[in-house]
Amino acid sequence: MRSTALLAMTGQSIWLDNITRKLLDSGQLATWIKDLSVVGLTSNPSIFEKAIVGSSDYDAQIRPLMSKGMKSEQIFFECAISDLIRACDLFKPIYDRTGGIDGWVSLEVSPLLANDTKATVAQARDLHARAKRPNLFIKVPGTPEGIPAIVDLIADGISVNVTLLFSKAHFDAASDAYLRGLERRAAAGLPLGAVSSVASLFVSRWDRKTAPQLPAELKNTVGIAVSRQCYNAYCALYASDRWLALEAKGARPQRLLYASTSTKDPALPQTLYVEGLASPRTVNTMPEETLIALSKGAAIKNVLAPGDTSWQNTLDAVKKAGVDLDACGKELQIEGRDSFDASWNELIAKIEAKATVLAK
Repeated sequence: MRSTALLAMTGQSIWLDNITRKLLDSGQLATWIKDLSVVGLTSNPSIFEKAIVGSSDYDAQIRPLMSKGMKSEQIFFECAISDLIRACDLFKPIYDRTGGIDGWVSLEVSPLLANDTKATVAQARDLHARAKRPNLFIKVPGTPEGIPAIVDLIADGISVNVTLLFSKAHFDAASDAYLRGLERRAAAGLPLGAVSSVASLFVSRWDRKTAPQLPAELKNTVGIAVSRQCYNAYCALYASDRWLALEAKGARPQRLLYASTSTKDPALPQTLYVEGLASPRTVNTMPEETLIALSKGAAIKNVLAPGDTSWQNTLDAVKKAGVDLDACGKELQIEGRDSFDASWNELIAKIEAKATVLAK
């Protein structure tokens, strides 16, 4: 049995962190759904930059859009929505079979809106309306300005992938936003079962951030420890009276999703953040390289359980080594936001340059 199937048997869902038109046209994505237990998909501007700018696959769509006078950002969203609608339809049988637990595809709002609540809500509503797919998550950053946007969108019935989460404080804020949105729907007499969410926790960036401050025995341990801390909080939340009251009214849980799960250190096994985070009722979204490495064999031995405290000793040791975990979490979110902004600006600039070339 493939390790992908073994991981799925633990109760963790495998999603692919990639989308290209070639993956759709070639049937490769469909094959991975069938053979490697892939049950969902995430995307971001960096992924689309490689797909759109790095190939000619989108040229035929870009030319007529450009002739209509569309700006580069509009062209991007037209191309992205086209791909993600196809992906939504491909995953729809899984969405139906699992009762909306899996089968999700994610489309991100412009990262430049991360500090603008109203603009984030407006663009999320627009993208949701244009896609017209029940299994499309709109990705919204869990920044201080993004949190109230998430509450509003959930209250509207728009499903959200909360991105750019790094710490337990970030996870707690995202969870509370989801529950507040559901509570607003319940108070208005609206159904709860059609709206969903995931809380995307970035894992590997912790280890790159803290490595210079840590002794060898603690390097590459922080990302997994913080993620396990969040899993512990996740399990406690979904045993709480607050959640159980919403569940009784038909609400779906906001699942914890482990993101940024490729290793940044070439000396480490590609499946480090998969083997260390096997946990029921969660998602691990992984790039192609990690998915393929997992399919070729990984040790899925230890499965996290509710109440797990294996992370505590590690984080205590990291703090003693001089790492301010609270400050690091805040810095990582700011750095992640800035990185997404840079990727977005590069994407839009390259689409504009590509459109200019195609016009000749």
